[in-house]
Amino acid sequence: MTRNDPAAAIHMQIMWNRLIAVVEEQAQTLIHTAFSTAVREAGDLSAGVFDPAGRMIAQAVTGTPGHVNSMALSVGHFLKKYPVEVMKPGDVYLTNDPWLSTGHLYDFTVVTPAFKKGRLVALFASTAHVVDIGGIGFGADGRSVFEEGLCIPIMPLAEAGILNKHLFAVVEANVREPIQVKGDLHSLAACNETGCRRLVEMMDEFSLATLEEIAQFVIGNSREAMLVEIGKLPKGTWHHSMTVDGYEEPIEITAALTISESGIHVDYTGTSPHSGYGINVPFCYTDAYTAFGVRCIVGSAILNNAGSLATVTVSAPEGSILHAPRPSAVTARHAVGQMLPDVMFGCLHQALGGGTPAEGAASLWGMPLFGGPGIAPGTQHRTDITRFTVMGIMAGGTGARPRQDGMSATAFPSRVRCIPIEITETISPVVVWRKELRADSGGAGRQRGGLGQTIEIGLTEDAPFIMSAGTMDRVLFPARGRDGGKPGGAGTFGLSSGNLFRGKQKHTVPAGERLLLELPGGGGYGDPQQREVSRVADDVRLGLVSPDGARHEYGVVVDAGGTVDGQATEALRSTS
Repeated sequence: MTRNDPAAAIHMQIMWNRLIAVVEEQAQTLIHTAFSTAVREAGDLSAGVFDPAGRMIAQAVTGTPGHVNSMALSVGHFLKKYPVEVMKPGDVYLTNDPWLSTGHLYDFTVVTPAFKKGRLVALFASTAHVVDIGGIGFGADGRSVFEEGLCIPIMPLAEAGILNKHLFAVVEANVREPIQVKGDLHSLAACNETGCRRLVEMMDEFSLATLEEIAQFVIGNSREAMLVEIGKLPKGTWHHSMTVDGYEEPIEITAALTISESGIHVDYTGTSPHSGYGINVPFCYTDAYTAFGVRCIVGSAILNNAGSLATVTVSAPEGSILHAPRPSAVTARHAVGQMLPDVMFGCLHQALGGGTPAEGAASLWGMPLFGGPGIAPGTQHRTDITRFTVMGIMAGGTGARPRQDGMSATAFPSRVRCIPIEITETISPVVVWRKELRADSGGAGRQRGGLGQTIEIGLTEDAPFIMSAGTMDRVLFPARGRDGGKPGGAGTFGLSSGNLFRGKQKHTVPAGERLLLELPGGGGYGDPQQREVSRVADDVRLGLVSPDGARHEYGVVVDAGGTVDGQATEALRSTS
């Protein structure tokens, strides 16, 4: 085949599409076999296929940017320890080392070589978030990675098809939920095996001995397509910063985005130093979410692989919170790392003269709940209560867009789904008494910010339980609006009886009390006075904005049913 042959290009595109289908089936296998609710219900995972040099050729549509883009780097670390020359059919390798994988111990990355007629032709990689990894439990209160749980270096999960029983014994002895965690390791191996099998079938169908030609086509075309898109942009450097809650003190994220003919470079010089607690971000995660933020705006239609990713480079001072050195505590690294796309939007908004969304809640409120004998204070000798560890994944509102409102209760940038409350209630004594959109939490603007949620949680048992607030941000510094839009509502959490909790720490909910969460909303876009009166009235009628909020933020006089007092509204807006 020649590069300029249209038939050859079409043939290559068909094979490229088939590769994407292969890795999507890989991801779906993981979802359908996983034990952890974070994987099978929320989709907190990634899957992809790599060439023997460790370059990502294709990724599954299902998955998170933090997993996919950091996994794109982690396969190279596997190859340094286990070169392709030593790999054998039936070998499977894994690690959860935060600096070699996806940024914290709760994510396992598994790599499996794919063979065709005895020749290694590709590598399949996948990641999944497990429910527990031992240590002090999920949260931001660790002082080093050694406290945060079991760290497994790059090593065999299986050799020549024989599982590493010693590894499984170590895992079982160190985690609170051994059945779930061991089950997820089996699921990761199974999904890679599915990928290997489907790839060989595809190669047979297209009479391929290697993936070298298709890899060059995919990676080369993607890189060239990105450079074309970047070439359309103005050249120069733009700066933007954001303040987030932090742990001991607020964190300042400072970015300089430079656009040149050769690509886009982001430098985080000036960002706060690393924290003494578990909100630090290993560089792999910084790189992942920075690239994702840029790619949301620049070349968003170009598929994600080694070629398109190569056009966006990142640097951050070692020792900063975005390039945290080993052995920093890192469990809640997404509390800071998931803010980076909004920082990129701030830079690109200047470069493009507008057009990027306002800030959103960004960081997931991933909230583990723990309970049972000996877990919460005063339960050491209780035999009438249930031991449980569950992961709650909840999302606030996204920022308003230039021509559309923000999305409510939507996980951006992580893209995971909120775990259904019915699942959590089925596997634990947790009961969710209330879960609803939080009125007035979306920032006012010509386009309104997305709403957060109000969630009230208790137990079916007369016992206390523990919640971890390690990833709960936007409590002190709400999402900012864009181009005259107002900020979104700040988050709050505490007891339904009125006592508020401090962010980033673990807290005990006493027996008989309920936990009340008010998730943050996204910022608004544009002058609120430019929002059509009919849209404000609809928001009030649907319970998204209160009548007081409509009057105060939009200058619209409307009752709870959405009926507008036109004369009062005209008078109110004329004085604003």
